[in-house]
Amino acid sequence: MKTELRALLVGAAGRMGEAITASAGEVLIIPCELGDDISAAMRGCDVAIDFSHADVTESLCAAATECQKPLVIGTTGHSQKQLEVINSAASKIPIVFASNFSVGVNALFALTQRAAGLLGEDFDIEVTEAHHRMKKDAPSGTAKTLLQILKESRKDAELIHGREGNVGARAQNEIGVHSIRGGDTVGDHTVIFAGSGERLELTHKASSRETFARGALRAAHWVIDRDPGLYDMRDVLGLK
Repeated sequence: MKTELRALLVGAAGRMGEAITASAGEVLIIPCELGDDISAAMRGCDVAIDFSHADVTESLCAAATECQKPLVIGTTGHSQKQLEVINSAASKIPIVFASNFSVGVNALFALTQRAAGLLGEDFDIEVTEAHHRMKKDAPSGTAKTLLQILKESRKDAELIHGREGNVGARAQNEIGVHSIRGGDTVGDHTVIFAGSGERLELTHKASSRETFARGALRAAHWVIDRDPGLYDMRDVLGLK
């Protein structure tokens, strides 16, 4: 693994940016904020790590493609158009695009996929997630990834975001989604499989952003010299 790495960090002043800088070790972090010239900064790095804002996606992907630099994107809350920009750029450069860089969360993804296949449609599914009061998007990117995995097993599933009032009995094809915001919660995610007489819950709780920072830096090392393509953290960890 390459140890000396120059990483452009877009969104260096944010919560995740500060965590990555603190965990960088031998990686040289080049900070970049939203008002900076991303194209100019991109030329001096080996890889770019983005934890800024979805609105930066177009200029970030354009700069990385122009300079032929790999990307690690951890920003969430992208629109469909922004997702298409990422997919287009991935045909020219390697991109690791993940909703969560934690090893434990990616194990949760794999376990959720396995449990959904084993338990089948006799079990009702609910997903809950909790984050700090400052998080702007809901549900979280990690919860959206869990829902994508679940919908692979329940292709006719209807997502129900919270419930209020006399909503009637639960339909069999529902997947309930619930977002909690408060305090300084780093990130909790639970997938509930509720059957007749039993319930299975898969839960991951993060107590520090350091685990996400280490994962993002691991992805930055991994993506160097990869072929163009769109990868996620499960590729980095060999879980596929």
